[in-house]
This record gives sequence, C-alpha cells and structure tokens, in this order.
Amino acid sequence: MGMPVAVSIVDAKASQAEIDKIFDYFKYVDEKFSTYKDTSEISAINRGELAEKDWSNDMKTVFAFAEETKQKTNGYFEIKTPSGKYDPSGLVKGWAIFNAAKLLKDDGFENFYVDAGGDIQPRGRNAEGKKWSVGIRSPFNPNEIVKTVYVENEGVATSGTYVRGEHIYDPKTGMPASAILSLTVVGPNIYEADRFATAAFAMGTEGIRFIESLPGLEAYMINKKGMATMTSGFEKYLEI
Repeated sequence: MGMPVAVSIVDAKASQAEIDKIFDYFKYVDEKFSTYKDTSEISAINRGELAEKDWSNDMKTVFAFAEETKQKTNGYFEIKTPSGKYDPSGLVKGWAIFNAAKLLKDDGFENFYVDAGGDIQPRGRNAEGKKWSVGIRSPFNPNEIVKTVYVENEGVATSGTYVRGEHIYDPKTGMPASAILSLTVVGPNIYEADRFATAAFAMGTEGIRFIESLPGLEAYMINKKGMATMTSGFEKYLEI
C-alpha cells in the first residue's frame, strides 16, 4: 500500500498466525487496488481491459462507497483523477483498516489497534489498561507531536502534505489541495474518519466547518501559518 502497516494485539491469546492473517488481508487489498502495480485490478480498469460487469465484488463495493461519499461531500470526494484515471486510495485505506480490525474483532479480540500510514483503528484499551494515545505530528517538524488524542473505539485519520507531498486534489479546480497542511479527523470508525478527512482536506480552510456539521466527527486543522483550529467537540479527545 506504499505505507507502513502496524498491528498490536494486547490480548494474551494472540498468535502469529492471527497477525499474519491481517497482513495477508492488506496484501490482498494492495494487489487489488494499488495504482502502482500493473497487475492490480484497478490498473486493468484504468487501461480499459476490464468491463464493469467483470469487476470483483470488492471493487464494486468501493466504487459504490466512493459515489456515496462524493454525494455527501458536495463533490469534494472524487476518485477520478485530473488525468482521467481512477484512484480510490482516499477511501480504500480507511476501508481496509476497518475491515482488518473487524477480522480481529470477529476472532474474539477486544484490545488492539490497526495502523496503516498513520490512520488508526483502535479497540478497547492498551497494555496499561488506558485509552489508546494517538499523536498528531507537526507539519513543520515530523518529530514533534503537537497534540495527543485519546480514544478507545474511534478511528483517527490525518490528511496532509508533509509526508507524501501534494497528493490530494481539489476536484473543483483539478489542482492540488494546498490551502492547509494538516487535518486530523476522529470519527466513529476509521472508514468514516478517513473518507471525510480526505474530502475536508480538499475543501481547504472550509473543511473544518464541514466536519463540524457532521454528527459524530471532530477535527483538528493546521494551516500554512501554523495556526490550529479545532471543532467544538474535539477537546473531549484530549483527555486521558
């Protein structure tokens, strides 16, 4: 997926086989949705080699979720790039993390987290019996943590330019979204947090107001001047 993936299971009964199952799932997602692999299904679709009727069920599901998200964000979530190719990465990562966490939950685990590229789905408590702590990095200094949020079952997703560069586009203009540097969203799960973080980042400085309007989501934004803005309910996640 072009990013590090980490899995931590606190429950004593966890085995290497169960960890391996999660990484195998991420490998499956990568092989299907990676725009960097010529052998992936999405690459075949972009080359016009695969008719929609022949798409896999997971591909159809992701495209349906992408269209739903586009409608819910006034068109600010768009998987068709300015070049005309499809790139569902802005939704697939959160979707994959959510599904991986569900695999662990279905296996009976109660305390764990799944992290892909800094987007995190925790569950339960950490090894100290406390809420999971997730640091928000400074877009000016990746070694500096500007805020720490504390969550149990909520997903935490950050969209920004300071790790991967300008990779999120404003669908309205076709230009890279560059009005802000970082936007962290906490939501009921990582799927919701990730897809709306991507869309809100594309909106620029108006993105945080959009998150404010969505029930169950909170956000923390850093602009180019280093000024931070948070939604009205974000502070509750700053308490241990």
